[in-house]
Amino acid sequence: MRIAIAQLNPTVGDLQGNCAKILEAARQAAEQQAELMVCAELVVCGYPPKDLLLRSGFVAACDEAVEYLAKQLPRDLAVLVGHPTHRDQPGGRCANAASLLHECEIQKTIAKTLLPNYDVFDERRYFRPAEDVEHVEFKGRKLGVHICEDAWYGQPETFYHERQLCEFDPVQRLMDRGAELLINLSASPFEVGKQGRRHQLMQDHCRRGGVPAVFVNQIGGNDDLVFDGGSFVLNASAEVVHQSKSFVELVETVDLESLTESLGDTTLPRTEQLFHALVLGLQDYARKSGFKECVLGLSGGIDSAVASLLAAEAFGPQHVHTLMMPSRYSSGHSVDDSEALARNLGIEAIKVPIDEVHKAYERTVCVQDDLAKDPGGLPDQNLQARIRGAMVMIRSNARGWLPLATGNKSELAVGYCTLYGDMAGGFAVLSDVLKRDVYALARFANERAGRELIPDHIITKAPSAELAPNQFDQDSLPPYDILDGILELLVEKELSLHDVSRHYPEDVVKWVLRKLDQNEFKRRQMPPGIKLTRRAFGSGRRMPMAARYTSPPGADSGDAR
Repeated sequence: MRIAIAQLNPTVGDLQGNCAKILEAARQAAEQQAELMVCAELVVCGYPPKDLLLRSGFVAACDEAVEYLAKQLPRDLAVLVGHPTHRDQPGGRCANAASLLHECEIQKTIAKTLLPNYDVFDERRYFRPAEDVEHVEFKGRKLGVHICEDAWYGQPETFYHERQLCEFDPVQRLMDRGAELLINLSASPFEVGKQGRRHQLMQDHCRRGGVPAVFVNQIGGNDDLVFDGGSFVLNASAEVVHQSKSFVELVETVDLESLTESLGDTTLPRTEQLFHALVLGLQDYARKSGFKECVLGLSGGIDSAVASLLAAEAFGPQHVHTLMMPSRYSSGHSVDDSEALARNLGIEAIKVPIDEVHKAYERTVCVQDDLAKDPGGLPDQNLQARIRGAMVMIRSNARGWLPLATGNKSELAVGYCTLYGDMAGGFAVLSDVLKRDVYALARFANERAGRELIPDHIITKAPSAELAPNQFDQDSLPPYDILDGILELLVEKELSLHDVSRHYPEDVVKWVLRKLDQNEFKRRQMPPGIKLTRRAFGSGRRMPMAARYTSPPGADSGDAR
């Protein structure tokens, strides 16, 4: 069978645009002489549609769109599309469904069985699970069509909360009932290293059933999620015999009978994965939200440098505007480094000193006493950050540009950031990137370009906010290699204080944990960012703000974690 993989980038809610994209993909698939084209989960409406599914008429409009597609597709081509549907669903609920469209008709519709309800997923809020599974017949073959999470039965994520499981394995039941080919329609968000986990998951199914598999995944960014595609084909021996490019929209046809050679490991290196995910996530957030240009503050530090680099990749250099805003405490090299970066990237950089605005605040009656009590102290440092944030927002408001916040995950975790200052913006580019990965991205970008895009001095100098005399990050924080290691265990793996203290000094772990919990209120107010790891700050990590986690009565005092 010749199967076309349609790795498409839908826009959530854009039924017209998504249908046009599917029809264009079908045209290409027909030219490639495909017999069956497979699209991703909920491709008709885009994933995740969230509460659009609750809006009156939305799901009915999706059903109309599927009927329209069936009539418009080439007659010789069958297409599997993912979509929400009310059709044949009791109780007024809708299903997360996949339909086979062929010969101007909806030939068969199946529904998703396992509805994920952890991390960023909330599908039980919207969908009714299928009570059973059945294969889809096409050209005399029994296709084991299933949707995303249905393949993950019995594979609970190591660090996720308890998930829904049904009484049977959907994929195993499909194979028990004679499925000759497994087809998974997915909207599986990107996480570092997830491609290998997808391979292993589907390979386990293929080994048990002795059948081949086709896995088709969504591509593109939607809000805080980015989808990497990475669709693939396995033969009946569970070998990867076809691997689609990650982070690229494509339509490509494979002949299942002719795919014999195992490709081995096709996983991209970690930093390259991060780079492409960040660029695609930022690019699509801007494009799908209607922004064509962006603005951000350029400090001469590593975070704003990497954010500027990613923006130049996502928007094009001519559409990136930066403000250099030196204060009385800024070093001479901060402006020099910023200007060199702007030249290397080809982006706009305007120098806007903030000292006069700073002095105006100092003369203001309502704040002058407070600032005078602690010159260069925390209120004064935050004031400078807020002046800079206001400058960026003014330019954003005046020009209609997307304002970017540049704080990294390490800083956001412990509150080393200023509300309405460096946290101000419409999108937080690096919010799920630890400091060590920020440096890795800078080095990768220079190696990829074959020249110095980010000046070496920005990479090698000691990081500093330059908000007070002789200030450096490590005056207030543990060394970043230690801080990042602790945060990886506390946040991404949700380990306890006791467990983390086996690897790092307990007093440092306690400090990090206390700061992590105390600053949830700040993170609740940060702009959206891009989820890159298993536990990103944002919609998937739902921690209380007004809370105090202590030991139970009778136990040793202190933090119970």
